[in-house]
Amino acid sequence: MLTRTDLRGRVPSTSKLRATLPRAEMDVEHVLHLVRPVIEAVRDRGVDAVLEFTEKFDAVRPERVRVAAGELRRALDELDPAVRAALEESIARARKVHDDQRRTDTTTQVVPGGTVTERWVPVARVGLYAPGGLAVYPSSVVMNVVPAQAAGVESLVVCSPPQAEFGGLPHPTILAAAQLLGAEEVWAVGGAQAVALLAYGGQDTDGAELLPADLVTGPGNVYVTAAKRHLRSLIGIDSEAGPTEIAVLADDTADPVHVAADLISQAEHDTLAASVLVTTSVELADAVDAELERQVAQTKHHERISTALGGRQSGCILVSSVDDGIRVVDAYAAEHLEIQTEDADAVAARVRNAGAIFVGPYAPVSLGDYCAGSNHVLPTGGCARHSSGLSVQSFLRGIHVISYHEQALRDVADKVVALANAEDLPAHGQAITARFPR
Repeated sequence: MLTRTDLRGRVPSTSKLRATLPRAEMDVEHVLHLVRPVIEAVRDRGVDAVLEFTEKFDAVRPERVRVAAGELRRALDELDPAVRAALEESIARARKVHDDQRRTDTTTQVVPGGTVTERWVPVARVGLYAPGGLAVYPSSVVMNVVPAQAAGVESLVVCSPPQAEFGGLPHPTILAAAQLLGAEEVWAVGGAQAVALLAYGGQDTDGAELLPADLVTGPGNVYVTAAKRHLRSLIGIDSEAGPTEIAVLADDTADPVHVAADLISQAEHDTLAASVLVTTSVELADAVDAELERQVAQTKHHERISTALGGRQSGCILVSSVDDGIRVVDAYAAEHLEIQTEDADAVAARVRNAGAIFVGPYAPVSLGDYCAGSNHVLPTGGCARHSSGLSVQSFLRGIHVISYHEQALRDVADKVVALANAEDLPAHGQAITARFPR
């Protein structure tokens, strides 16, 4: 079922690998012209424009943008107890991991009388996006809210598209997750109009102020991503998320049942989702193909999964050795990378580029999606070569605080003046010498 690329004995250079390996295409530039009028309308007309676009794109017009507190409580009260218990466990594990990420301020004495302190200050207000569409993502609420709270963010708002099925409210499981987390502000708005409203703020239909955010995080469709790109000079963004992806590096010790199930689990998200197997074993590749054929037929979303697995973004890469496999997965830089090889811990330690690495047969990506404690908002499209997933650090800013006494400045004054003159910026030097008149 997976299209094969045979690189045995001839793994090309990194640049050629990046061009060769399967990858989902998401042309954000192609839709910028579609989201620009939406953004401009929200900027100029606020909530009126938001509701018009919501009615057009989501086929429902909420009475107001902000969800009433009573709706959050009701959603939690009516939540399936098993789902509530699972969310509580997910939240507890995520808090445990993210609480350990909080950085502490550090002060360095550069010279006697001269110090530089790095203070870590949380962003004042953040907008956290939980997508709708083909699935419901209360887990995305957890993954966004927990690190923001651990960072000390004092004001946050969760945005999620309204659903006609639920009277113009976001899906009740989204609302219940927000209530469990203590996220009291939820907006029933999605798409590019949600990002625009987060950037500009506005006034709700009942006259309440909807405050703009300083930072917007969370995955969304191509229109959400395009809006984030267009507005990133006004707001901070976490990343430009593309279609989800999994790569599995496996040898002949891997269980084809596990590998196939894990590839299917990501293909379930979207027809553009990428599932890539990198293996040293033709026998495993054959067995995985057989398992895919068997397992896909039994899935609820088999048409979506089959499209994703058969797309140009998915495939099987044959390599001669695990060493070559590491070269391939480093060039691919997957959002999710599973290591299902002999001595998987040692192999995982050699990988440099991945959003998250799942080690061994009992750490599937699905665990990380929900209950590993790790964050599942991760870089896609090869961005793991230079970017990290969402963490507490995403919501913090490092501010250097410089404190120098008179003598400490005097001692280095000639060096500052020399460098200022070397850059032909003499006024910089004069700002030093003015403090020490002869």
